[in-house]
Amino acid sequence: MSSTGTESTTATAAVLALGDDALILSHRLGEWAGHAPVLEEEVALANIALDLLGQARILLSMAGDEDELAFLREERSFRNLQLVEQPNGDFAHTIARQLYFSLYQHELYTELAAGNGPFAPLAAKAVKETAYHRDHAEQWTLRLGDGTEESRSRMRAALDALWRFTGEMFQPVDGLDVDPAALETRWLAALGAVLDRAGLALPEGPRTGAWAAGAGRQGLHTEPFGRLLAEMQHLHRSHPGASW
Repeated sequence: MSSTGTESTTATAAVLALGDDALILSHRLGEWAGHAPVLEEEVALANIALDLLGQARILLSMAGDEDELAFLREERSFRNLQLVEQPNGDFAHTIARQLYFSLYQHELYTELAAGNGPFAPLAAKAVKETAYHRDHAEQWTLRLGDGTEESRSRMRAALDALWRFTGEMFQPVDGLDVDPAALETRWLAALGAVLDRAGLALPEGPRTGAWAAGAGRQGLHTEPFGRLLAEMQHLHRSHPGASW
């Protein structure tokens, strides 16, 4: 993206929004390494994390030096959704977060891949990855929702707890050429279908971030994000200028 002025600023806003989403969720999923309930699931979550990290690297490199953007920015400079920075919690919380986000990301990249904008090449590749991420989250939602009373209760609680962060996904982002309202309609339909199959209902209540809709996109983050950032950036900041 070699544009200048307002056009460049607008394009960078979209790049950082998408890149930061992928980077932060990748880190969260990576926290399951050595802690997943079964080995097969540890591998699956690690693969999803690596897919997202690959997307983040491409996107952030479109805005500048990927390492500097990932490891040297301050908290208020990150533009990720508040949803993706939420702690893993129990396994149901991780799956609920992944279900919400992967359904959104798949719909978004499907639309971007069909266009001819600057994100089309990335989206054409990423849509295949997000289809796997979506299917993985859907299958676990079905297993937990249609499992024991305990698993169903935990999944229902996780969906309810994270619901308030989902509205931010459909706030307009400068430089992102999509129709947020149409995207939200498709997302709600896809989510409703999955939850219906799992014997679960759409949560009720407001769908806004902790302060206001779009807060994460404005650099306003929830309390857990500070700890995540400190952990993610610690090694790079401890050895400035090091080469690997």
